[in-house]
Amino acid sequence: MSTQRDYYEVLGVQKNASVDDVKKAYRQLVMQHHPDRVADPSKKKEAEERFKEISEAYAVLSDPQKRQLYDQYGHQGVDSRYSTEDIFRGADFGDIFRGMGGGGGGGGSFEDILSSFGFDLGGGGGRSQSRQRQGDDIHLEMQITLEEAHSGLGKDISYNYYEACDACSGTGAQKGAGRVTCATCKGRGMVSTGMGFISFAQTCPTCHGDGQIIKQKCNVCGGSGRVRKSKNLKVTIPSGVDTGSVLRLRDEGNFASGGKGDLFLHINVKAHPMFKRNGDDIHHKHKISVIKALVGGDIEVPSLSGNVQMKVPAGTQPGTTFRLKGKGIMDLQTKRVGDEYVEVEVEIPTRLSGQERKLIDEWAKLRSA
Repeated sequence: MSTQRDYYEVLGVQKNASVDDVKKAYRQLVMQHHPDRVADPSKKKEAEERFKEISEAYAVLSDPQKRQLYDQYGHQGVDSRYSTEDIFRGADFGDIFRGMGGGGGGGGSFEDILSSFGFDLGGGGGRSQSRQRQGDDIHLEMQITLEEAHSGLGKDISYNYYEACDACSGTGAQKGAGRVTCATCKGRGMVSTGMGFISFAQTCPTCHGDGQIIKQKCNVCGGSGRVRKSKNLKVTIPSGVDTGSVLRLRDEGNFASGGKGDLFLHINVKAHPMFKRNGDDIHHKHKISVIKALVGGDIEVPSLSGNVQMKVPAGTQPGTTFRLKGKGIMDLQTKRVGDEYVEVEVEIPTRLSGQERKLIDEWAKLRSA
């Protein structure tokens, strides 16, 4: 975790806020602080940091399990970087590991529990910690229109990524040259610093956790096992996405020895000149003439799927809101379609002809009679 600010404070919500409240607050903050919306170049960096902080808080508070851990243990409940003092502060191991997805409640030995937190008993014993590194995820921003969010769309994207080196098949070694056990960690992938009975283990700085090192590096990739490439990909954006929606494409990220990362598309829906979105509903203000407000009749109003007819009853007052059922946006989860709410604004003429003024005077006398 990169921020130590209270996540509820970051999003501006109360601790008893519902998931919907958290989502609403997140969407509003993203609209305010998204780096693409900052015109001043000198404030771009600040906006990027704020955006990361908001995203981090949302990732925890929108997830029931992570939020429970955060409420109980604070930042340490959702961060694997615990200190010795934190581990032995009296927290129940079973509760911590059930929340972290571990065994808990007798599901592992005391050594296993400490090992999961990066500790060794006895200063270097135990099983090997050698591991292959997973490829990094790629995060891309995508802007779409409200109409596209309503209908869904297929979109072509281009991005750079790391793919396995063809010359060495991703091993990082020259053909015919193998790997040897790392002399620093003896193949464990971890090194320990002694603190008496308990020692703290960390990733080996020589082999970076692999437990092995390359004897002769590949001439093409320099031993990294991967090369930089570009990719064109067609993605399907489903109907109902909103600002803050994230689409995950598995194995479309960067290559590493432990497997490919994922590609995450962060959706940003542009502001619309006529419609305002509220969840799955949309709101629109529509002007009508005084005559139409007085005598009523059918009018044509815009919707995200094209113009539709709407009946205005006689005597409609300014500010009256009408509901067009099923003219909103589909919910991603429930598939329920929202509604469109049309608020009428009555236009008052600023200039009248002589004949119009005469007719209105006669009408006024009839109304006062």
